[in-house]
Amino acid sequence: MSPGKDSVMNILVVEDEALIVSFLEKGLRAEGYGVVSAAGPQDALRLLRASSPELVLLDVMLRDGDGFELLSELRAIAPEVPVIMLTARGDLDDRVRGLNLGATDYLPKPFAFAELLARIRAHLRTAAQSAARSDVLEVGGLRLDLLRREAELDEVPIELSAREFALLAYLMRHPGQVLSREQILNGVWGYDFDPRSNLVDVYVGYLRRKLVPAGGREVIQTVRGMGYRLPRAVA
Repeated sequence: MSPGKDSVMNILVVEDEALIVSFLEKGLRAEGYGVVSAAGPQDALRLLRASSPELVLLDVMLRDGDGFELLSELRAIAPEVPVIMLTARGDLDDRVRGLNLGATDYLPKPFAFAELLARIRAHLRTAAQSAARSDVLEVGGLRLDLLRREAELDEVPIELSAREFALLAYLMRHPGQVLSREQILNGVWGYDFDPRSNLVDVYVGYLRRKLVPAGGREVIQTVRGMGYRLPRAVA
């Protein structure tokens, strides 16, 4: 089923072959989807933040960058968005690498548009069902209600500013992962990392001061020389 006029879903196409881009844009728009296109990594990251697409079609072989590296950056910013990788390189190692880096699906070129469309629809349905279940984040004793904008640690309410709430939500969406300051800044503030900025450290400090009194323990771990981690089990 195609999206209705009042609920257009946006798809980001990251592809540097003009003929393929034109083919995808015409076909997807005919099916009722909104389409934005990028030929390289920088445009792709900018459009990801600006248009908040529901799905990404990503070519592995880009003239101005590596699709696998871009996939890692896309995942740091938008971990829930389905990413279908398109490539002429269909060998097993590439497929495994892409899936391990967070690709949702892998479609070798040349492909039939009908098959691509079926996969897009399937992944959008799955994402919508997942989103309906993800209004509440829970990691260990931490609980965030994203709709009510409420935070708790061990059932004790915590008052957080909008930016503190966004930072904690980002950490909770990546439990157990070591996140660099660059990843956090891109994911929460949405602009490139300035090595002179201590913005991430400042807000982690704010969160720690609010979370430690509530639970009597340090919740956010510092991994020296790498970044920060929220353990899967807050102990």
